[in-house]
Amino acid sequence: MQTTIRVVRHTHLPRQTIADLRVLFDVEYHEKFGPWDPDCPYGYSPADVHVLAFDGLDLIGHVGFQRRLIDVGPVGVLVGGTGGVLVARRARRTGLGTELMGRAREAMETAGVDFGYLGCREDVAPFYESCGWRRIRAQERCLSRRDRTTIIESTDTPILICSAAKSAASWPAGPIDLRGTPW
Repeated sequence: MQTTIRVVRHTHLPRQTIADLRVLFDVEYHEKFGPWDPDCPYGYSPADVHVLAFDGLDLIGHVGFQRRLIDVGPVGVLVGGTGGVLVARRARRTGLGTELMGRAREAMETAGVDFGYLGCREDVAPFYESCGWRRIRAQERCLSRRDRTTIIESTDTPILICSAAKSAASWPAGPIDLRGTPW
């Protein structure tokens, strides 16, 4: 497998790459969540930066992030809200997911965000931790991805951060308000 990784702003995605992303996500999630929409992927916030892995011309992996100022206690924190982490079945267990997460962190640093931020299911949290992301515990507040108006507060879902422009050790304490839907 000859893998190429590209970092592309959402506004610069070629039409064919958007079509390829739709296929990548629909193969995995269409049955449960319906068709993928680049502007509202399954109700989550869309990425403004995409880290894409190609095997030749075939899109085989993706990590997206969106720059957003969130509240952590009384402090505004600029994060790269991360989502859409997916590797095609044929490319899993090759280290590609780890490589994509590393490139995403580098892109966040280049984009000037303070930290990477993501929420996930408990069963995938160990993968992110193996990529150098650190689990934090905090109350998180966000808008529901289902209707984008209902406020959801949670303390029991995994939240992970990584260093970008600032060290993860400097993450402030306090409840988190995502100021929108999660990624």
